[in-house]
Amino acid sequence: MMHDSLTGAGGAGPLVGVRVLELCQIAAGPFAGSLLADLGADVVKIENPGGGDGMRNWPPLTSDGEGETFSENFASVNRNKRSVCVDLKDSDGIALTKALIKECDVLIENFRPGVLPRLGFGYEDVKSENNKLIYCSISGYGQQGPYAKKGAFDVTVQGMSGLMSVTGNEGEPPVKCGVPVGDFCAGLYGAYAILAALLRVRAGGKGAYIDCSMLGALLGVSALQTSEYFGTGSPGKRLGSSHPRNAPYQAFQASDAYLIVAAGNDILWREVCHAVGRSDLADDVKFKTQSDRARRQTELAAILQEQFLKRSVAEWLFELDGRGVPCSPINTYADILADPHVQAMDLIKPLDLPNNVRTRTVGFPVKITDFSFSVYRAPPALGEHTAEVICEWLGTEGSLASKTRDLG
Repeated sequence: MMHDSLTGAGGAGPLVGVRVLELCQIAAGPFAGSLLADLGADVVKIENPGGGDGMRNWPPLTSDGEGETFSENFASVNRNKRSVCVDLKDSDGIALTKALIKECDVLIENFRPGVLPRLGFGYEDVKSENNKLIYCSISGYGQQGPYAKKGAFDVTVQGMSGLMSVTGNEGEPPVKCGVPVGDFCAGLYGAYAILAALLRVRAGGKGAYIDCSMLGALLGVSALQTSEYFGTGSPGKRLGSSHPRNAPYQAFQASDAYLIVAAGNDILWREVCHAVGRSDLADDVKFKTQSDRARRQTELAAILQEQFLKRSVAEWLFELDGRGVPCSPINTYADILADPHVQAMDLIKPLDLPNNVRTRTVGFPVKITDFSFSVYRAPPALGEHTAEVICEWLGTEGSLASKTRDLG
């Protein structure tokens, strides 16, 4: 099912005409929905009238100065969407949701496995009414297996997946990645699979059920680590900022701060040697090959660290960049969001919140010819579009609208 009308879709983008119903909250599912919305799909977010998506309460809660606040965390993954309030425990809410499912192309949900089938909204329940429907379930551990109904948050799946076993410093307590990669990788995989299924539908094929798990997503992006285990039998270990197969490829302390140096081949290694004033190391048999350097990287790092302490980060970046050696400062988000390169990429966009406060957001980060990303719809107030969506999708102001009007 494709919809020719541009109504509600912002009027631009490769996914204009695609209707998406999002029964999700917090991060993984809403991020998948936001990727589709950014490309023009009409994404309608179903929220409960008792408060909606729990992320609406996450700080920072930006105030308009008169006490009305709005979550910038929520805004970051819910721009370009519409919000409809539906009580899924109420018969009228159930009827409305079923009616909307019949009219959508894609349904994304991230309830615990088994919840939506109990409500009559499982894939097997709804596919007969809409055989072109693409139904994507995003969960911690997938729909089958001994962990299927186990509770999941990003940090627990990072631990379960093996990712934390190779993150941090050896001999120290485990640490999670500072970015919730379990949630966001699952969202990326979910959106990617949805687009693949949409291609099949557009070619005349049938819809699909997509079982997308955070665990599977983290294993999927751990291809180098899992292949190392399959090839060697070694599960890997924490190496801080260094690399199991490359050196020097890590953080070093300069006289004022830290920087990253990544000499990933023999040519770059020789340039590092010349840069730090230790040309002799380039011909040292202990460090001759990439494998040699990786095997002796603790010894090598100690030698280089002594040299890096002699100059500032800015001086080293100038020297190494001039030699073509990949290097970088270790930025904070304050640093990188103000960086002239990010400005040149035109990634930072203005974003108006429902309480009339203007903030900023990182836009869709991939350039596509004949498409220019925009925030064409502010992140929605809870239930803001209930009557509007019912009218547009269902073509009625009748009983469903009147029974739910007070929720919007």
